[in-house]
Amino acid sequence: MKIAVITETFLPSTDGVVTRLRAALHWLQQNGHEVFIIAPDLGIDEFEGAKIQGVHARTLFFYRDRKFSLPTSKVKKYLQEFRPDIVHVVNPVLLGASGVYYSRRLRLPLVASYHTNIAKYARYYHLPFLSPLLWRYFRCLHNQADINLCTSEAMRDELTDQGFNNLYVWKRGVAIDRFGPQNYDQTMRDYLTGGQPEQTLLLYVGRLAAEKEIETIRNVLESSPELSLALVGDGPYKETLQDYFRGTRCIFTGFLHGEQLAKAYASADIFVFPSVTETLGLVILEAMASGLPVVAARSEPSSEQIADGITGFLYTPKDPQSFKEAIFKLKKKSLHHNLSENAFKTASNLGWDEAAKQLLEFYILAYNSKS
Repeated sequence: MKIAVITETFLPSTDGVVTRLRAALHWLQQNGHEVFIIAPDLGIDEFEGAKIQGVHARTLFFYRDRKFSLPTSKVKKYLQEFRPDIVHVVNPVLLGASGVYYSRRLRLPLVASYHTNIAKYARYYHLPFLSPLLWRYFRCLHNQADINLCTSEAMRDELTDQGFNNLYVWKRGVAIDRFGPQNYDQTMRDYLTGGQPEQTLLLYVGRLAAEKEIETIRNVLESSPELSLALVGDGPYKETLQDYFRGTRCIFTGFLHGEQLAKAYASADIFVFPSVTETLGLVILEAMASGLPVVAARSEPSSEQIADGITGFLYTPKDPQSFKEAIFKLKKKSLHHNLSENAFKTASNLGWDEAAKQLLEFYILAYNSKS
């Protein structure tokens, strides 16, 4: 099958969308499919043999931490030259909007996937009035697709309520060959704890952005001298968070990749996830695969991944006491051990291959709908 993928974000960017996309494209190419990627031009022109057609990218005033490509008629030319059997537009906003438009003009089978709840983010940037406009815009884009994918049952319910059509849930996955407790590294633990490895190490991995509610971790951190925090990632909120956590037992590492990221997960004690705006949160599965119990703010997507009291704990969002209680329950070593084992066993059954096979089934379904 000839597959054109048009995405707002790709390598070398680091986020859950790129993680999922890399895993799927790797499997598709390993299984004989031809992939062509249209993405912002960030200096990379191929991925495991697949051509990446870069589109001029620039920073935009509302998010200066990342470069974006604007809608362009060049997408039509690229699609006409490649002549795909299927087009997959990932998270259509700007460049992806061109993908939707020209796929329709060229009468190509179209799959669109929804990964980022941008309409919900508006309130974190003091722009709540934009939320209904954003929902209308995304509904217009996605309802031109033959199939729409989302990443959780909760997100499917929300998108259904917002009037999106032809919705399916794309399975989650994790790189079980990369993450695991065996990656524990004493040098990494010394680094993440600021030279105090005897501390209980809380770990957060992800973008440092306002909607992640990372600042809510400080109350927990300051509630016990036995706790340390490592924030792995980068983003537009970094300087604000550095000021906010100044004087606490908190380390900012920037982004970690590959072996270093796997070591960071495996060398921590508890993974914390305070965000309630995620469409899924793949880092939760990476932490679980590394043998970490997860303490997360209760949201429907997080509840789909974390069995409360079995693989971690869910706490009441914006309730510092509930957050603290969840962390302190895990001071009991036997409970921590049990949840760690359960988390690892759960994640070890969720490799990426099944999600990639399912994606191919969606492509075939969309293709056949045009036959």
